[in-house]
Amino acid sequence: MTGEDLAEGIRAAAARRGLRSGTDKQRVNKWEIRGIRPDETSQIYIAEALGLPTEIVDPASWPYWLPEAGVIPLGPASRVVLALREALKESMDRSRRTVLTAISSTALITLAGTWAGTEAWTPAVEATSGKPVSDEFVAFLEETSARLTAMPIEHREDTAPLLEAHLATVTELIADGHYARPLGVRLHALAASMAQTLAWHRFDHGLHAQATKYWVAGLHSAHAGGDRDMGAALLGDLAYQASWRNDPRAAAGILERALTRTHHPAAQSLLHLRLGRALAAQGERRGTLRALEAAEHLLGTSSGEPIPGWCSWLSEADLLVDSGQSLLDLGETRRAHQLIRQGQDLLPPSRGKTRGVFLTYQAASHLDVREPELAAAAALESLDLAQRVGAPRCVQLVHDLIPRFEEYRTAQGVPELLARAAA
Repeated sequence: MTGEDLAEGIRAAAARRGLRSGTDKQRVNKWEIRGIRPDETSQIYIAEALGLPTEIVDPASWPYWLPEAGVIPLGPASRVVLALREALKESMDRSRRTVLTAISSTALITLAGTWAGTEAWTPAVEATSGKPVSDEFVAFLEETSARLTAMPIEHREDTAPLLEAHLATVTELIADGHYARPLGVRLHALAASMAQTLAWHRFDHGLHAQATKYWVAGLHSAHAGGDRDMGAALLGDLAYQASWRNDPRAAAGILERALTRTHHPAAQSLLHLRLGRALAAQGERRGTLRALEAAEHLLGTSSGEPIPGWCSWLSEADLLVDSGQSLLDLGETRRAHQLIRQGQDLLPPSRGKTRGVFLTYQAASHLDVREPELAAAAALESLDLAQRVGAPRCVQLVHDLIPRFEEYRTAQGVPELLARAAA
């Protein structure tokens, strides 16, 4: 937003109350550049102009209650397009040499709170000017993106640029097209789905800042289209990333807000399962067991509606392995090993990347009880599988375990594992 944009938003916030504000871009400049603190009323108006809940306003802590740069607040269509374009720019500009800074956990929790506390902007999925968008073309984009997303993981390097190009096209249709609400809802749903797929691709390659941008952009699109379950999915992915990066407190904060507005039992089950993992990492036994129990109950609950595609993969195998991981964090090793083995046995061969991740969990659990031979066998199997299907995240997981094998250099399988990892 420019200074004039913000000033206009502040004047509009005052007008909604039947009041007048004399804020102009010169006054905004004083707040931004000269460090002058706005009064309490102005700060409330600033929050509204930025699309933030006024409850987060803390006048005494100005400007630290404001989300940092990089997090675009939820709002009208222009913000949806801005978030999508920013994600695409960061990802597609191969010549960039800047180091992307990760968005802070506080900013993501604030974004999750805003999502939970606001309704969709109906005008965001309608456009009355521009070039007409045809139903046939949107159907073509939907079909093509679905086929690209369904391609085996080993083809990701080839399909990702095509998905980026499709998302760029959809973004421009949202920005400049002419369409009624039903078609607009489809465009936003398509943008959210593709952004989620691209985020996971970036995440798997360790490009966390780019992944975050895509997940946030997808959240904007899902929110604009009024798809609460998809919005919860994207927040759940951001929480998974936080847990992966050893920030379980942020993961729990995001998930607790996401759970307040999601509807489908399968979606709730996945979020509770991830919440259990985040709480277990913090040693919160009671909360962990409660979350895992809820995940197990909801997984088998029917709602009469189709399971959202983004969580249709969730199965008893995932429930068992993630529950086992949570129990490992709580120190319940024997039961944890049993659940992880049961989950491994139930996982279908088609989910190779997930099997690779599960095998690293299994290897870590064997190391916990000083069983290096079994740990090495599981790690080698994971490494073989990850390299065969092209899953760099799984490869990294194995490499992260290597220091723990150093004291077992003469144990069966360990020399081979160390040599393979060093190759």
